[in-house]
Amino acid sequence: MRLIKPNTNIDFIAYAKYAFIFSIIMFVISIASFSMEKLTLGIDFTGGVIVEVGYPEAVELQGVRDALSDGGYPDATVQHFGASDAVMIRLATDEGADTSSVSTQVMSSLQNADSQAELRRVEFVGPQVGDELVNKGALALLYTVIAILIYVIVRFHWKLAAGAVAALVHDVFITLGVFSLFHLDFDLTVLAALLAVLGYSLNDTIVVFDRIRENFRRMRKATPAEVVKASINQTLARTLMTSGTTILTLLALFFLGGEVIHGFATALLVGIIVGTYSSIFVASALALKLKITSHDMFPPREEDADKASQVTR
Repeated sequence: MRLIKPNTNIDFIAYAKYAFIFSIIMFVISIASFSMEKLTLGIDFTGGVIVEVGYPEAVELQGVRDALSDGGYPDATVQHFGASDAVMIRLATDEGADTSSVSTQVMSSLQNADSQAELRRVEFVGPQVGDELVNKGALALLYTVIAILIYVIVRFHWKLAAGAVAALVHDVFITLGVFSLFHLDFDLTVLAALLAVLGYSLNDTIVVFDRIRENFRRMRKATPAEVVKASINQTLARTLMTSGTTILTLLALFFLGGEVIHGFATALLVGIIVGTYSSIFVASALALKLKITSHDMFPPREEDADKASQVTR
C-alpha cells in the first residue's frame, strides 16, 4: 500500500509564504536563545575531567550522583558507558585547578558509598584544547558550507546554490537553537551530527534540484513555479520514505542507545526533520524568489544544440 500517491499534486509553492514566516519565527527564537542562554558546551570544549568507573554488577546512576554530590561534585554528569555496570563521569573544572587530584577525590567519594567501585580510565581536557576545538569546529562548518556552495554553483546555477546554502544555514541554526533552548550539552558528537545533517540535507536538496533541471528541459511551456511544484511532488515519496526510515532508526538510538549517544541522536533527529522541511520549502522557494528560469539552467547555446540534435534524429 502506497502512503504517497504516485501522482501527487500538492501546491507547496502556495504554502511557501507560511513556511517562510515559520522559519523566521524559528530563527528569531534561536537567536534569542543564543543571546540569552548560549550553548551549554560539553567538557570537550570547556575543559574538564572524564572518569570511567566500573562496578561488579549493575549500578543505579542516582546512587552515583548522590555519592558525588556528598563528595562536593553536585554538578557532575553521570551516565552509563557501554553497559549498566560501567559509569562515565564528566566534571567541569575551574581554570588552574589540580585536575590530577580530582579523580582521586571522585574515587574516594564513590568508594565511600561502594567499596567495590574501580577506576578504569581518566582523561583530562584542558581549557586551551577546548578553545581550539571550538574554533576548529566552527571552521569545519564554515568550510563545509563554502564547499557546498561551490559544488552547487558548478553543477547547477548560483540561484539554486543560494537556495541550498540558505537551507543548510537554516537547518544548522534551528538545530543549535534547540540545543540552546533546552540546555542540551553540545559536545564533539553533536558537532559530528551537525556535519552529518549538512550532508543529509544537501542530498535531499540535490535530488529536488536534479528533478527541477530535468523538468525545465521537459516542461518547456510551464512557468518556473509549475516546474518547481511538479519537481517537489515527483520526489516527495522518495524524500518521505528516506526521512521516515532514518527517523525510525534514530528514534531507536534516542530511546535505547543510552546517554552516551543521546546528544548525537537528538541532533540528528532535529536536523533531519528540519532538513526534510527545508529541502521542500526553503531551498526551491528561494530559487523561485531569485527568478530561476530555464535559460539559467540551459543557456541558449545549449538549447540550440539540443534542438539541432533532435532535428538530425
